Amino acid sequence: MLTCAVVPVYNHGDAVGQVVAALRARQLPCILVDDGSAAECARVLDRLAASEPDIHLVRLPSNQGKGGAMIAGLQAAHRHGFTHALQIDADGQHDTRDLAQFLALAQAHPDALIYGCPRYDASAPKSRRYGRYASHLWVWINTLSLDIRDAMCGFRVYPLPPVIELFNSVKLGRRMDFDVEVLVRLHWRGVRMIGHPTQVHYPLDGVSHFQIWHDNVRISRMHTRLFFGMLARLPWLLWRKVSTS
Repeated sequence: MLTCAVVPVYNHGDAVGQVVAALRARQLPCILVDDGSAAECARVLDRLAASEPDIHLVRLPSNQGKGGAMIAGLQAAHRHGFTHALQIDADGQHDTRDLAQFLALAQAHPDALIYGCPRYDASAPKSRRYGRYASHLWVWINTLSLDIRDAMCGFRVYPLPPVIELFNSVKLGRRMDFDVEVLVRLHWRGVRMIGHPTQVHYPLDGVSHFQIWHDNVRISRMHTRLFFGMLARLPWLLWRKVSTS
């Protein structure tokens, strides 16, 4: 089992250094994905990549969105020979003190996807928290299960072989819809999901790229596509549910 961290970065130059330091303290190789950042952040990433041989930089020519950055980063991790990749945000909102527990779970269950179940502090906007509940409901409908308690937290460990296979066969959402869609589609393919509680803070550098209107529309469209995908798979999903109960 060879694990690296994939960090999508879009103008989080003030916070990404602390995230990388925490990852390297765990001896995790890092793949930083510069998602079309401005020059100041790009220079920070250049310095980080030049500081250690185990910090790799993938630079996208223009902003692709979080999903586009994660797809590029996970594909790069696979090309480098890693079997697993830990996804973590660059803004410091994820509690790096939980890294050891996430990695231990992945080590114990190498075929499973380990995902974070957020515990929010007072810094989390109420509008974002309430909006997540509707998304959770659609995930439970579209998987016919409660296996995924939170599909929106971007703190997770992927087993790379089924993820790369999915990328090669399905076009996924490339912005904030990616985190949800990739979990639902992997669940459809039989990948085991294991949730683990983690503290979430909003965000260290005060920069959020979630666009309330545009991203909520994208997520709503994504749930609609997944719903019809679930209907097409309904007999098989029901058979799998009965046979494993």
